[in-house]
Amino acid sequence: MQIFYTDLLCIGAGLAGERVAVEAAKAGFNTTCLSIVPPRRSHSSAAQGGMQAALGNCVMGEGDSPDIHFADTVKGSDWGCDQEVARIFADTAPIVMREVAHWGVPWNRVEQGPATYYKGGKPFEAVESKEKHGLIHARAFGGTAKWRTCYTADGTGRSVLNTLDSMCLRYNVNIHDRAQAEALIHDGENCIGAIVRCLRTGELMAYFATATLIATGGYGRIYKATTNAVICDGGGQITALDTGLVPLGNMEAIQFHPTGTVPTDILVTEGCRGDGGTLLDINEYRFMPDYEPEKAELASRDVVSRRMQEHMAKGFGVKSPYGDHLWLDIRHLGEKHITTKLREVYDICTSFLGVNPITDLIPVRPTQHYSMGGVRTNKDGAAYGLTGLFAAGEAACWDMHGFNRLGGNSLAETVVAGRYVGKKIVEFLQGHAVDFKQSAVRDAYIKTEERIKNLAGNSGKESAITLRDEMQHIMMDYVGIFRNGKDLQTAVDKLEELYARSKNIGLQGSTIGFNPEISLALRIPGMIKLAQCTALGALKRTESRGAHTRDDYPERNDKDWLNRTLAYWKKGDSLPTLKYEDASPYFEIPPGERGYGGGKIIQADIPAEKLRVPEKKASDNAAPAEEKK
Repeated sequence: MQIFYTDLLCIGAGLAGERVAVEAAKAGFNTTCLSIVPPRRSHSSAAQGGMQAALGNCVMGEGDSPDIHFADTVKGSDWGCDQEVARIFADTAPIVMREVAHWGVPWNRVEQGPATYYKGGKPFEAVESKEKHGLIHARAFGGTAKWRTCYTADGTGRSVLNTLDSMCLRYNVNIHDRAQAEALIHDGENCIGAIVRCLRTGELMAYFATATLIATGGYGRIYKATTNAVICDGGGQITALDTGLVPLGNMEAIQFHPTGTVPTDILVTEGCRGDGGTLLDINEYRFMPDYEPEKAELASRDVVSRRMQEHMAKGFGVKSPYGDHLWLDIRHLGEKHITTKLREVYDICTSFLGVNPITDLIPVRPTQHYSMGGVRTNKDGAAYGLTGLFAAGEAACWDMHGFNRLGGNSLAETVVAGRYVGKKIVEFLQGHAVDFKQSAVRDAYIKTEERIKNLAGNSGKESAITLRDEMQHIMMDYVGIFRNGKDLQTAVDKLEELYARSKNIGLQGSTIGFNPEISLALRIPGMIKLAQCTALGALKRTESRGAHTRDDYPERNDKDWLNRTLAYWKKGDSLPTLKYEDASPYFEIPPGERGYGGGKIIQADIPAEKLRVPEKKASDNAAPAEEKK
């Protein structure tokens, strides 16, 4: 068995993983990133619309500030977020956007003089100031009071990822791709690395690390209809959950994006609506202002997705062989805008749908898109349960998103949390020594090896592919946009049966070398666990909050449910153990109305001490020297 030693092991080499890696490598620590695919093929590259940061450069962003961004984030979360973390994020985002610009991200820039923009399909004129010419531009996104989403046309994720990958080369970060982490190495108290399977040869390797980061993205592939890539199977979350010590936070908080294309489920960016696109029904009638007069198409994603689903249920959906859908109309934006600022949307529509968005309507419907839940961490990105284990990006429940994240906030989170958590990991590495226990690596290696041998020699009748398909259909049918107790109980029962069956998987192919079948077979039991954490968490949460909507409990219940779900999976159990913690250590903004979405709220009696923001130490307020320049 090959053994590698490194100061920091980043499991995942997308935006969050590489940003943390850069921070550690800049500080002089040996850093290794693992990736299932070459880093520039990470799912971060698919992110289109942009990153939120309160720069206030463009005319429609004038007067913006971190305070307004913070308020939008808290309201977007439906008061489910950790407000201390949301404040860290909003205050740090402007610094990070300028930092990555300095590194080479080609942000769209403000051009002085008259400009034509669109709102609700209607053009309006604005004048960009001479003083702001050349500064980072921004576009509108849902749930925001100001235009603050920094963008590079509609290829923001790819632009930033290419830049960060180049920075990894600059600082000699070790990139090991075609490598899949199968288990964490730990002694019950400390995480000291991971057992990793080479996807080229099938060989198992051990990576010893003083600090280990999980940054593997989301777990959207537990659903059938998802915008997530095939690699978004929750591998990082599974390794954490399998320890029995590390909880996953708010797994029931699943976001559906309003504009997944039909039938491919490929996302077209919220930037389409931010730039002035509209949603139309079968009669080509713009319906969103009827539901949300103020925000219309630019209400938060959970609200727009629900309104679309409700409108189709009333019979206004467009019939197709793939089910009902609605239309996204960006034709009025014109050829130049579509082929420059929305060029990836143009390519997706023409290449995968046979639709020209310059002249044709785009078929869309809500599609599973983002996981607010993940490995539960504290504000420093340190995972609960194991010292030396950290998480960042969509793989983590940091938790700035609560029960719904705003568009542009998650892509920004990758680099903002990556920088912030990276600095905390550097502090950890500077002051921490670890005992690399051979017994811990031996135990983790033997367990993983036995799993593979059991699969290879198992005469079991269950197919990993069949189990995956059944799981995905259960999640679509019973744990979707709208939920109720009966359906959720059905999902829990069916998933429990699937988990039992997953212990009897048999393989048809060889386990030597490259073998996608064994990769899936090793993942499926863990994916079913993630699905079960989602379903059981949703069943027990008897309220509606953000993206978690219960028909049988339509009120947001702050009295009983102003908290965060923690899901543990103890060895030998067939169901997760659920615990709860306060949603936020304090409320800088007390729970109230979001300003869109409607709904009744059952008020909480919040103690006075939780309505006060703790005073910061002088050292907390001092910006690093590089930020003062």
